Amino acid sequence: MRSKLKQLGLVMTGVFAGVMLSLNFSANADRTTQVPLPVEELRAYADVFNAIKQGYVEPVEDKKLIVDSISGMLSGLDPHSAYLDTEAFKDLQVGTQGEFGGLGIEVGMEDGFVKVISPIEDTPAFRAGVKAGDLIVKLDETPVKGMSLNDAVKRMRGKPDTDIVLTIMRKGEARPVVLTLKREIIKVQSVKSKLLEPGYAYLRVAQFQENTAAAVVQHLTKLTAEAPLMGLVLDLRNDPGGLLHGAVGVSAAFLPAGELVVSTDGRTEDAKREYRATPEDYLRGTREDFLRKLPEGAKDMPMVVLVNAGSASASEIVAGALQDHKRAVVMGTQTFGKGSVQTILPLNNNTAIKLTTARYYTPSGRSIQAKGIEPDIVVEESANGSSRRVREADLQGHLGNDKDPEAERAAKQAGGDNIPADEEAEPVRFELAGKDDHQLTQAINLLKGLQIVQNKKP
Repeated sequence: MRSKLKQLGLVMTGVFAGVMLSLNFSANADRTTQVPLPVEELRAYADVFNAIKQGYVEPVEDKKLIVDSISGMLSGLDPHSAYLDTEAFKDLQVGTQGEFGGLGIEVGMEDGFVKVISPIEDTPAFRAGVKAGDLIVKLDETPVKGMSLNDAVKRMRGKPDTDIVLTIMRKGEARPVVLTLKREIIKVQSVKSKLLEPGYAYLRVAQFQENTAAAVVQHLTKLTAEAPLMGLVLDLRNDPGGLLHGAVGVSAAFLPAGELVVSTDGRTEDAKREYRATPEDYLRGTREDFLRKLPEGAKDMPMVVLVNAGSASASEIVAGALQDHKRAVVMGTQTFGKGSVQTILPLNNNTAIKLTTARYYTPSGRSIQAKGIEPDIVVEESANGSSRRVREADLQGHLGNDKDPEAERAAKQAGGDNIPADEEAEPVRFELAGKDDHQLTQAINLLKGLQIVQNKKP
């Protein structure tokens, strides 16, 4: 791989650092079971703490040392476990509702700089011309080198209508690109749809939020209002994931009632469970079952699910479930490979920890961790191929695949880990569902072919 990524994640600026996760929310960390504390190691910790307090070149607050210790304890486990301070915890809760403050950039960290994975459509970053692959080297007058990803994200946050200057190094540009962006409230529209041509519809899920599954039902109702559909494309490309029950709900919209969607397994009893296409597994609270309003034929119409290396976590759950039940043809390129579940454990001081508590498995028992979903039909992003993208297997300290030890090596090879620096392709840029969307074109061609075969059946 051309550049070794020290720290990477899809981070929606103003929300949280790390790939969007399959999240569960726990009411409280279990404090009834006490684990014996390692006395010798704690003595060493106390010695280090004391040495810093007495001899560090500048005074350091106790709170900072403790919080940094907790953060390091969690981040050392895997790329997705983390300590959430009051602000980060609040942002996470707001972000799952689909609205947050910031610039609208998905970013990671590369060689000490903030690297743009992609700007989010119709946001300040997108409109200002920020591009995938850009390296942000300065925020206002402050150099990024030496900042943590979390610190850089916090600096890019701010009150709506305030300005921030990004200094960017861009491949092919001899001089830095300087852009002034105005912060605003970012509203991510979880579901979009349109009728591509008579009988064939396009449904995109950009992120799994609290009301995503209900929105899918609303869009399907609108799409089928005039005439029954002969085929549907469900687009999960570049969908970084989100809430677990949202993925179960979207899967349930297309599967027979009661079918297994995903199972999870971890060390604790509550981490071992199955999620099925039943209201108790996709509804939160006492909400009305939105699937009762599902239009007739939604569970039977021919489907193609589009995925790529940006499809992660909850989107992999949906693709895996529909693939295993042979409900849809999965088309595109190998997915990201994030097959772990993070549980949010609130603490008493309005903070929380985000802890990896389980791996998830498709209905057939496959683990996607560090491997991803392999499409039934591989179609590159353009006729000239796909650009190199980072996957879970590339993340430092990632969780291994307990079902397939060779998964990491295969995922890296699929991602182009061995591409020489001078041969690495520029990112393929096209508008999803636009006229140059090669994968969507092939999906429609396949649906039409399936329709012809279906009509020929005696």
